[in-house]
Amino acid sequence: MSFLSGILSKYKKIEKHIRYLIVAEFFIQLVNTTFFMLFNYHMTAQGFLDYEATRAFAWRFCMVLVLSFPLGFILKKRRLKPFFVMASIIVPTTALFVVWAVYQKNLSLIYSGMFVWGIGFAFFQVSGLPFILRYSDKETHSESISLFFQMWPVTIFLSGIIYAVLSRVSPNIFDEGTMLGCFSALGFLAIPIILSMRVDESKMNEGKELSLNVRNYDWGRILKVVTPTLLIAIGAGFTIPVINLFFESVHGIPSESFAIYGAATYGLVAFGMTFMPFIRRKFGYGTAITLFQSLAVAALFFLAATEWIKHWEIAAGIAVFFYIIRQPLMNVAGPMTSELSMYYAGKRNHEIIAALNSSIWSGSWLFSMSMFSRLREWGIPYVNIFMITVALYIVGILWYVYLIRDYKKRTGSDGREIELSEELV
Repeated sequence: MSFLSGILSKYKKIEKHIRYLIVAEFFIQLVNTTFFMLFNYHMTAQGFLDYEATRAFAWRFCMVLVLSFPLGFILKKRRLKPFFVMASIIVPTTALFVVWAVYQKNLSLIYSGMFVWGIGFAFFQVSGLPFILRYSDKETHSESISLFFQMWPVTIFLSGIIYAVLSRVSPNIFDEGTMLGCFSALGFLAIPIILSMRVDESKMNEGKELSLNVRNYDWGRILKVVTPTLLIAIGAGFTIPVINLFFESVHGIPSESFAIYGAATYGLVAFGMTFMPFIRRKFGYGTAITLFQSLAVAALFFLAATEWIKHWEIAAGIAVFFYIIRQPLMNVAGPMTSELSMYYAGKRNHEIIAALNSSIWSGSWLFSMSMFSRLREWGIPYVNIFMITVALYIVGILWYVYLIRDYKKRTGSDGREIELSEELV
């Protein structure tokens, strides 16, 4: 009990305005994760092909790619709350529009809606980490960042369970389109939460210089930090957005069953993230990042390999098993990689790092999903495509090993004890 009390005591110290931000992030992510799980199924149910579904998602990433990098310059010395408000309006509105456009079987409207959705999503995600580092106590940075990241797996868990239950109760009513619409509407609850958030941003020089001078940033550090993110993001784009199509096409697992598996695995992700600040303080970044990620890559290899034995009766069960353990192992490291990136890059680079990370993930997924669509059109098996992810993950993890060692050389800390100087935060 004392162990858990010690961990929870850190979370209790998180400031009220940070908690409001995290709750708003919950509702924004509720829209995002429901689309992540069900949108491909919704499009294929309406007669679209699998590569058309992935191209639709790619349009959303395209807008995030285009907008995120300029946002990194704009956000420096700017009030961030207005960006959260705009995001809370744009994301659910365009999500509902896209659901309707799929029923109309109009790809142009789907792509346009996804494009605008990317604007709102970029506003929220790029602003999130800089806001936490600006307005939270240094002592609770790890816990605040972990909670912010936890909203992704928590919302997948909840939406997956709810969809699985309701679709079994009445599959004709609670199909993918209905659930997408319902969860998109819930996204509007982020608006009053953000408006209720009280934080003094009066010191921000809104309307003045945009910090466009590239000499204001430490590009050497920035390049080192974003390199592993780029490698892992490109790899993930070949696999993560289309993993539901893999289970449906290769193993014949329908959306309602996959929703249960997704809910279970992301429940484990959310649970595991709670303990990552403790693991980082106890064992350092080497364990919190590279050990967990390495085990995840092994699980992904065996998951992909089940396509080679798909004719076996147990193949689907093996694939589900490795999927359930792979997701927590890879995702629990996310908050710690972001924390390491921010600390390594230094205080004056926070906004540009957040922007680049968002831009890299969106740009990489845009590239990877486009390549996935082309490879599938050529008839390339899923397993061959997923092995691209495995290879890129390995290189990215090795880069994190280098980054952690260099960070220790510079600061004398491997993450167990961090001296939070002004240079870092």
